[in-house]
Amino acid sequence: MMINITLFSQIISKLDTSKFKKLAQLHQSDKHQKGFDSWSHLVSMLFCQFAKSQSVRDISNGLRSATGNLNHLGMLKAPSKSTISYQNKNRSWELFRDYYFVLLESLGQQAQMKRTKFKIKSKIFLLDATTISLCLSLFDWAKYKTKKGAVKMHTLLDYDGHLPAYVNITDGKTADNKGAYDVPLLKGSVIVADRFYNDFALLNVWDSNGVYFVVRHKDNIKFKTIKELELPENKHQHLLKDEIIELTGTKTKEKYPKRLRRVALWDEKNQQAIEVITNQTSWTANTITELYKARWEVEIFFRDIKQQLHIKSFIGTSQNAVMIQIWTALITILILKALKTQAKHPWYLSNLVAFIRLNLFVKVDLYQWLDNPFAKEQPPPNKCIQGVLF
Repeated sequence: MMINITLFSQIISKLDTSKFKKLAQLHQSDKHQKGFDSWSHLVSMLFCQFAKSQSVRDISNGLRSATGNLNHLGMLKAPSKSTISYQNKNRSWELFRDYYFVLLESLGQQAQMKRTKFKIKSKIFLLDATTISLCLSLFDWAKYKTKKGAVKMHTLLDYDGHLPAYVNITDGKTADNKGAYDVPLLKGSVIVADRFYNDFALLNVWDSNGVYFVVRHKDNIKFKTIKELELPENKHQHLLKDEIIELTGTKTKEKYPKRLRRVALWDEKNQQAIEVITNQTSWTANTITELYKARWEVEIFFRDIKQQLHIKSFIGTSQNAVMIQIWTALITILILKALKTQAKHPWYLSNLVAFIRLNLFVKVDLYQWLDNPFAKEQPPPNKCIQGVLF
């Protein structure tokens, strides 16, 4: 079967244009469009991500080389370098953020993985932050250290699809726990986090909103043991302790007056004891420790977006341009994870990214290619019989 549109066009066709246009109207982002509307801008920045374009020139030239296919992308013409730069600086980045969450509702369902690890009914979220370094002389708005600039991505990752349910992008100086005060709180869910979120005022807010937490605690917390809980005898030998505690530090007790549960486990890989605190008293100690171990998925997510997508170097230096590039990277990973889940071929994300990059403008059926990327096309039957020359 002959396909007349490129792989990239087929990927873009999966996006909901009507919802995007509604958002563009809401943000009034096509007011000063200069012949380059919001949709063309989105497609250009997604091309930047999929092709890993290193500059606005790369985006402009790359799209120009696809002239015959631009109408399939919903674009009239390839944008110039100056047009992309201008809109990256001036078009509201909030449009791209809002569109990520619109897509998360539809594509995010497709990207969900079968969850077998936990028998608990609670929705699981993994919370962490990652720092993206920037050169301070170019990105003078991104304060971090004296000579270094950075932005910090505070991310609440949904365990089901390993996709962000919430992202807060701040300057590099913002402490992890301070960037987490705005995370959406879903009653009955559980938030798993590292010791940087061991902020008792924050944990109290979560607890008051009916949210469970499993957080690694700092070595210096002061507490007294109220009750020792029994550990399972013949299994889960990595469990070291399970107890109900009360905080004894004057300031910490004021911030969190209720009792907590403290579970300690032995981490064989790193040869160290890990101690976590939680406000969940009915789950087994093993479930608590497995939840903490699941936090590694957020580290994998950060590694994936930094290695597979275009997020470590930026094609624009304004704060707006950086935000647009980060949010279009998140839209790209959402699309990739949806494609990966639908494919019959067992793709690694890194292979999928690399293969799409090599085949962006190849005309091949997207789903056939996803299911069987190494299938050889059959040559057409040879109908003409070669005549004898002499």
